[in-house]
Amino acid sequence: MRVLLINPFYPISETPSPPLGLAYLAGALEAAGMAVKVLDCVVSPLSDDLLSSLLEEFKPDLAGATAVTMTVDHALTVLERIKTLDPDIPTVLGGPHATFCAADILESFPQVDAVVRGEGERSLVALARAVQERSPWSRVPGIAFRENDRIVTTDLPPLADLNELAPPARHGIPLGRYRALGMPVSMTTSRGCPFKCIFCVGRKMVGAKVRYRDPVRVVDEMAALSRLGFHQINLADDLFTANRDHCLAVCNEIMDRGLTVKWTSFARVDTVTEQILASMRRAGCTTVSFGIESGSPEMLRRIKKGITLEQALQAMQLCLDCGIDPHASFILGLPGETPQTLRQTLDFGETLKAMGANHGFHILAPFPGTDIRERLETYDLQILSDDWREYHANRAVVRTAGVGPETMDAIVIESEKMFDRWLDKIGRRRAMGLADEKEAWPLTRLEHTVVIYDMMMKRLIENHGSWPVDATAGDPGHPVEQLIQRATEDLDHPPQRIRSAVEFAVKEKYIEMTKADGRVSWSWVEGFPQ
Repeated sequence: MRVLLINPFYPISETPSPPLGLAYLAGALEAAGMAVKVLDCVVSPLSDDLLSSLLEEFKPDLAGATAVTMTVDHALTVLERIKTLDPDIPTVLGGPHATFCAADILESFPQVDAVVRGEGERSLVALARAVQERSPWSRVPGIAFRENDRIVTTDLPPLADLNELAPPARHGIPLGRYRALGMPVSMTTSRGCPFKCIFCVGRKMVGAKVRYRDPVRVVDEMAALSRLGFHQINLADDLFTANRDHCLAVCNEIMDRGLTVKWTSFARVDTVTEQILASMRRAGCTTVSFGIESGSPEMLRRIKKGITLEQALQAMQLCLDCGIDPHASFILGLPGETPQTLRQTLDFGETLKAMGANHGFHILAPFPGTDIRERLETYDLQILSDDWREYHANRAVVRTAGVGPETMDAIVIESEKMFDRWLDKIGRRRAMGLADEKEAWPLTRLEHTVVIYDMMMKRLIENHGSWPVDATAGDPGHPVEQLIQRATEDLDHPPQRIRSAVEFAVKEKYIEMTKADGRVSWSWVEGFPQ
């Protein structure tokens, strides 16, 4: 049984990491004795020729794509292309958007044969077996599908013991490309969220009861990831600090092993203490992100956040005292937003900035499955667009009676401009020779990332990274210089920036060269570093 798993296109501006959900699905399928191939459209451009070649070579018996709301259109497009090339391949769509829009997707998009709802590992394995054995899909738990012009839905409660899950299979994911882009790698120590924020799908997607992985297995995985060459590990739990004992057990396991690793996590301001944060810092935690959402106490009550601004200030200060960088996230455009509540949020952000804490803004995206969207008539909120590609939370798709989209967009745009001005300042200091390497590195790394990303998406290495060596005339130039020349001809960046990025990619072993059969050939280092 062969299963093709698809990671749809995701903008580089969203700082994507290697797809953890697909890695878990791949691990479950492989544990069941099935072959898996991952098509990652985030770091590799998709074309009909490439897809046709993949289907011809791998011959999948089932093709499945995952998607969040912002990427669902691309996922549907890939599945449509697969159906066009081979209508006999069963297709399945999973992820939070598909979970809460299953009926709409099956009614509107014939290229989708089934939807996996909620946690997908057990359901996808069962569906793959049903395809293999030609058994009824009605026996597959946790899916939705068409049968005799009706939508059939089956249920599956969340897995009680996460330790029963097969480890995520990352060996089929192009890890080297994410490393080359400077992205972090993610893992989880738990699933579930006990809180009831009206703008979030997490609780409905993975359940209200938090389930925890064995701390020993957690740190086993963390130790393995620490050897893969990523600069940072993100603990992607909805709430790593939900349970004090679990959090401390993971930290103590890291310290007992003497493991040196940099990692980040998410937390609530009412779940951290000096003891917890100090342990996290000693265990390698560098940054903790908090969803504060609003600087208005009334807004916090309205969205059922369950925290106070006093708790937020205390959590920020505790992080700073422990040597952890705190980051606060705010959501603009929540139900009932007014110019006054916006001003409270902006002022609170300035208070955090004065303390030395970072903060950022997003704009409410009313995702399917959220309380806000399902009970829209009870809130002061108007949804302006159902173009899912616009649900990236960086531009407004909502308005309230008191605040329009232009106002919210202006706040986020100004925040983006401040970041650009900071980079421009570094660039000017670097050009004048006033910036040391540490100060200039954020801008330099960003420039490398932009060039390397364009190399990937234009398939520079695949299309122009191989050439014959004239044995009689000798090598006409150093292979690195030849690659730089070809990149300069193909990419729209300043030549010096291209040179710097290519030399950096070679030095860090993101790309490698081989000589065989009279040819020089460059390739991306796709898997695990040696």
